[in-house]
Amino acid sequence: MKRFLKIVALVGVMLGSVYTTDACTNFIVTRGASTDGSNMVTYAADSHQLYGALYQYIPGKLAEWMDVTEWDTGRYIGKIRQADVTYRTLGNSNEHSLFITETTFGGRPELEDPKGGIDYGSLIYITLQRAKTAREAIDIIVELANTYGYCSSGESFSLIDTEEAWIMELIGKGPNDKGIVWVARRIPDGYVSAHANQARITTFPWDDPENCLYAPDVADVARKFGWFEGKNEDFSFAEAYAPADFSALRGCEARVWAFFRTVAEGMDKYEDYAMGHNPNNRMPLWVKPTEKVSPKLLMDCMRDHYEGTKMDMTQDIGAGGEGCPYRWRPMFFEVDGQEYCNERATATQQTGFWLVGQARPGKVGILWFGTDDAATSPLTPIYVTATEVPECLREGNGSMLKYSDTSMFWITNRVAQFAYLRYNTVGKHVREYVDRWENTMLEAVPAMDAKIGSAKNPKKAVKVATELSVENAQAIFNIWVDLDKYMMVKYIDGNVKGEDANGFIDNGNGKDIPGKIEQPGYSERWKRAVAEDNGEVLRVVTW
Repeated sequence: MKRFLKIVALVGVMLGSVYTTDACTNFIVTRGASTDGSNMVTYAADSHQLYGALYQYIPGKLAEWMDVTEWDTGRYIGKIRQADVTYRTLGNSNEHSLFITETTFGGRPELEDPKGGIDYGSLIYITLQRAKTAREAIDIIVELANTYGYCSSGESFSLIDTEEAWIMELIGKGPNDKGIVWVARRIPDGYVSAHANQARITTFPWDDPENCLYAPDVADVARKFGWFEGKNEDFSFAEAYAPADFSALRGCEARVWAFFRTVAEGMDKYEDYAMGHNPNNRMPLWVKPTEKVSPKLLMDCMRDHYEGTKMDMTQDIGAGGEGCPYRWRPMFFEVDGQEYCNERATATQQTGFWLVGQARPGKVGILWFGTDDAATSPLTPIYVTATEVPECLREGNGSMLKYSDTSMFWITNRVAQFAYLRYNTVGKHVREYVDRWENTMLEAVPAMDAKIGSAKNPKKAVKVATELSVENAQAIFNIWVDLDKYMMVKYIDGNVKGEDANGFIDNGNGKDIPGKIEQPGYSERWKRAVAEDNGEVLRVVTW
């Protein structure tokens, strides 16, 4: 049963109270490890049922109580008491440059409490309305879950502000005991951390409140269920509440490893762990990068398909003849009684939205926001003080069951679906557009900051930040609409139309007939596989 639940969590399908947005990835970079001195966090909200939109909360007149609706399912849970003061939020950020993201690790099913009054998604978005700092957020998460009961499974949260970066892991106490057990660790400045649907905090210091916080009964609950015996200092949160199996390593920890090996030396020694072959070779919770991590590098780490490793998804026969680094679900399959797995990389087709958050000391935070698969979609900078959501990212502009011509989610999906068909040509071309946009925006940030900073008063500064955010988001939407049309013309029917400085090349007769067409064919590995499979039928005979 445990293995089945883990597979469900990885695939992200509904099964009773198992949630849909639970196959996500977070990378965390402390300000001492970043090139621009910002704390940074990433999030890919990966779900086959989640629509990509930018959520917004604007404080107004507050009632005494507020409704709580389960984020994943839309199920009404109940009411909780409203806070006296709330803050404006955009997506997974708020106006104070607090960012909170998550990944679900599931953990012990015995600890779920379907009667709980708050779910993990509501914990994030309600806490963003109430907290200014990561430490405040941890306190509020604990208070909400313990007061109203927690109805989700195990979660890992990333929390960053302009000063600190934390990883927090929590799980319920079971249907007969309201609240959560949890531990939170501050990531040392100059280091990076990550989590991807598997609990990663093992043992921790019990006497360092500046850097480690925890529930008083965090070990006692495990003792009660018989999952731990011994002294507190030997207690491992991950081993007690989310013991790992093959799928936890191969489908979850491998994504952490891919990030670590990109930014730090010596990580190949954990390859057997990432592949699920050696569970005793556990990776550390955080590592020190070889060089400081830039925002662009962090964005690109979210686009990883294990390129350059044994798990490289572009290289085996499953990639087809055009190097497609995607495997449609389900993740596990069986041949002649032997079970096999498809890889679950960081970049994946079912992403609803994704982001890179920057909490910048002395400057307005930036929420770099995108929709759909990170490998084929661009991020656009949204200042966290913005008071307006761009139309292309607005909630209600389309849904998973309703197409919208003005939605960023749908246009990025259109482009991605085409790219998947011929990834080594179309996908490569799309990535050029992604890089061009993001590099242009990163270069523009100092000028945009200066424009905001030169505003005559705070109210004017907010107006400028809003205008810049909206203009940029609508600009990239328009670029992607044009890209969709251009890609169709250039790559229709397996062809590649030639271009010069004036556009597509015609045959010189002035009739818009292509004058140069290439047909790249298939990879060498694919051709050999086809020949081996059906060569007797396809073999050319000479006489």
